[in-house]
Amino acid sequence: MMQTPLILSSFIKRAERFFPEKMVISRTGEQTIQRFTYREWAKRTRKLSNALTQLGMEKGTRVGTFAWNHHRHLEAYFGVPCTGAILHMINIRLSPEHIVYVINHAEDEILLVDEDFLPHFEKMAPMLKSVKHIVVMSDSKDLPETSLENVHSYEALLEAASDEYDYPEDLDENTPAGLCYTSATTGNPKGVIYTHRGLVLHSYALGLADAMGLCERDIAMSVVPMFHANAWGLPFAGVFFGTTQVLPGPGFNPAVLLDLIEAEKVTITAGVPTIWLAALKELQQNPRDLSSLRVIVCGGSASPKGLIRAFEEKYNIPFIVGYGMTETSPLVSLSVLTSSMKDLTMDERIEIRALQGLVMPGLDIRVVNEEGEVPWDGKTMGELTVKGPWIASEYYKDERTEEAFKNGWLYTGDIAIMTEDGYLKLMDRTKDLIKSGGEWISSVDLENALMTHESVYEAAVVAVPHEKWMERPLACVVLNEGVTEDDSKKEELRDYLKGQFASWWVPDEVLFVKEIPKTSVGKFLKAALRVQLREQYSVN
Repeated sequence: MMQTPLILSSFIKRAERFFPEKMVISRTGEQTIQRFTYREWAKRTRKLSNALTQLGMEKGTRVGTFAWNHHRHLEAYFGVPCTGAILHMINIRLSPEHIVYVINHAEDEILLVDEDFLPHFEKMAPMLKSVKHIVVMSDSKDLPETSLENVHSYEALLEAASDEYDYPEDLDENTPAGLCYTSATTGNPKGVIYTHRGLVLHSYALGLADAMGLCERDIAMSVVPMFHANAWGLPFAGVFFGTTQVLPGPGFNPAVLLDLIEAEKVTITAGVPTIWLAALKELQQNPRDLSSLRVIVCGGSASPKGLIRAFEEKYNIPFIVGYGMTETSPLVSLSVLTSSMKDLTMDERIEIRALQGLVMPGLDIRVVNEEGEVPWDGKTMGELTVKGPWIASEYYKDERTEEAFKNGWLYTGDIAIMTEDGYLKLMDRTKDLIKSGGEWISSVDLENALMTHESVYEAAVVAVPHEKWMERPLACVVLNEGVTEDDSKKEELRDYLKGQFASWWVPDEVLFVKEIPKTSVGKFLKAALRVQLREQYSVN
């Protein structure tokens, strides 16, 4: 068999050879949408490689991006790693101290920064130890006024660069291609390295019919940020398959996303539940034609069944829940329906869709507790462990590697069960699981149930100390607009849960809040919620 290295430069060559007229549609401002064929995009990508090489980029150089989802970011996705350098996608929503930490820890030498983020870097510049050049990404070739040194215009650099660049074909497929840091809830973010081989194999997997089924005919819109876990791999796979890509750019809102889906006839899109909850609200108030959509992929946190039902039942759009982590490139599983489920009722379908689903081909999982691997009985809980060709094997220069990576397995920190037919269901994070009277309670299950109530917009459940039972669940609820906050509503919600769970699972108290704090990628930030509750409830 030919030993052909699996490297990302083959994606560029394939896109321009077989799909030269397919499009990258890039929203770069409120009223600005730019369109590039893959032939044009490939030329610009080679120009970027040449321009950054002129600035000192070589094999192993870390190049950071601080940017929204747009064509320039997609050019960097390939223009950097295909040379042998490493692309570091920086989460724009990290705290300033964490942004400084990840840039210094990664030792980024060049930063590609969207123009509207320059003020951030003017404040952080004195603390950045390794950065030699900052390239401003903007539609204009003119540089804005700035106190930063060694600043360059992205478009001016490309204009002066050659569009011929011979990417090395003998690059080792295990060469690092990307670097992304987790959005830590405690401690500093942890860096995860992605290799060419891992990203190529993950892209293949996204094209499988029982995964996302991504193909040339698709028009894909990545709502999940390109600075977070590779935008779930869609930008890479989109180029590989010749998929038209719609990139929603800066400062989008639900109306913008729905307008793009309608105008560009998007067929597949992906984002976190908070995005689709807001989009559903906008859709109900201002209807759009979403008939082009063949699937919505949702992940990052548990999807409320009411949200799934609304898209599947009212709008006839399959709503697939996915599971993954920064450490897994990211996809591990998807809630696809198998042929044995073709005769399920809508209620039964939604129960399946709300699970984290079937494990992607090529990966192996175990759910383990103190007694070993748990049975697939739909009730025995344990920690989910994963291994496979696109799963990380360590954290980048971080002693916490020893906690998470053992004997070739990634210990995810997620508590899960396996159903009898092999579907994964997350029960909680290890630190969020509630132990009451010696028995475990899943905060995620309670949250999902609460969010199916017509009065509830969002809900988060945390443990509070209890003299007798050690811990009891407390439900923090954001009500829909116009719903009255009173004791009768609290009892109504508790009664609603009593019909679905054992009595000892039902929270002793419901607390109405205006909002639930979230992480930079839209997950409920229970650590911050616990801080808010600490004085009133003695929460740790």
